[in-house]
Amino acid sequence: MSDIKTLREQRQNAWEQAQVFRDRAAAGEEMSSEDTTAWDRALADVDARGEQIERFERQAKIDTAFAAIDEQTTVLTPEGVRTDEEGVKAAYRSAFDKYVRNGTGALDSEERNLLAQQRAAMGEGTGSIGGYTVPTGFWAKVTETMKFYGGAEAGAFVLNDTTGANLVWPTNDDTSNTGRLVAENVQHTETDITFGQKTLSNYTFSSDIVLASVQLLQDSGVDVESLIAKKLGQRIGRAQNTYFTTGTGSSQPQGYITGSAAGVTAANTNSITYNDIVDLVHSVDPAYRQSGRCQFKFNDSILKAIRKIRDDSGGAGLGRPIWEPSVQVGVATSLLGYGYTVNNDMATSATGAKTVCFGDFDTGFVVRHVSGGRLLRLAERYADYLQVGFLGFDRADSIVQDSGALKLLTQA
Repeated sequence: MSDIKTLREQRQNAWEQAQVFRDRAAAGEEMSSEDTTAWDRALADVDARGEQIERFERQAKIDTAFAAIDEQTTVLTPEGVRTDEEGVKAAYRSAFDKYVRNGTGALDSEERNLLAQQRAAMGEGTGSIGGYTVPTGFWAKVTETMKFYGGAEAGAFVLNDTTGANLVWPTNDDTSNTGRLVAENVQHTETDITFGQKTLSNYTFSSDIVLASVQLLQDSGVDVESLIAKKLGQRIGRAQNTYFTTGTGSSQPQGYITGSAAGVTAANTNSITYNDIVDLVHSVDPAYRQSGRCQFKFNDSILKAIRKIRDDSGGAGLGRPIWEPSVQVGVATSLLGYGYTVNNDMATSATGAKTVCFGDFDTGFVVRHVSGGRLLRLAERYADYLQVGFLGFDRADSIVQDSGALKLLTQA
């Protein structure tokens, strides 16, 4: 953490140097070539330190998440009694690792039964075509890898379900109803609570086939599980992020851009102003803003533009930047006091583009994951190349349950 703290201090110093040059230029002072070069160098240093901090923080989050993964595997004994003893967990992981490396032919009868019992415990399986339910720890690694691709799921209400059946999700909007003042001995008015509903389905996301050489799989010194989990997570994560962002909701997940309500329209086609950001924040009802969970989401190119915006407090463009780098460890860089997530599946500046989303994603956006990932091992198909194919699946859906909690900024 001391490395991150030092980088934050260095970024803050570079940012302050850049602001000195920015203020001089805004005041009409003539800048020498040396000044311009120093200004560019300071800005480049801010970007470079910021990227280093993001890498350190990302690595720390992944390390923490992986260390906290519960690798407990629950199986059924022949008597049908559930057990989670350490010996059973170790045996299952050992059997699964052997299956990944060498296929079903390398498994003895006890190991086959162990894998089959886990499949039965999960309710459904694909053992007949070479697939087995993966250990909890394996799929947890896949999931953690997926989370770091895109940011669409950040802040959302995540529902981990154990069955793939359609899930009816109740909704209610009672904001138009208020209580009333009544006189003594006057009958009270009846105002019912009206409920609606939305349906969370389960759409299958495929990793496509990941190929590994037989030599790699047979090398006991290689952590095959982490390697495959990383690749599956990257591929599935990219696909899910796109649909969770802009999915239409028709035969596919509904993205938060599709389901969110209109907030404000920017004054310009290809730029965003300070007033646009303030108007967007206040287009979300204070009841949501006071939750402490509100954040912005936008493309990295939009973040770049926003970082150049100053408020109007100083006059003549000399106000303070609305984006300021954080210098405190554990405190994220904020925009007008709110956090933000970069999601490059969101639009860049263009006529009519929805470039910024703001609001309480935990209240407004639901992501459903159907637990129990599947892994298929395709040995014969690539045998002549001395390769083995692995195919992963993850079932998921997303929907905007409360559009009032999320508002969009649309370019003119």
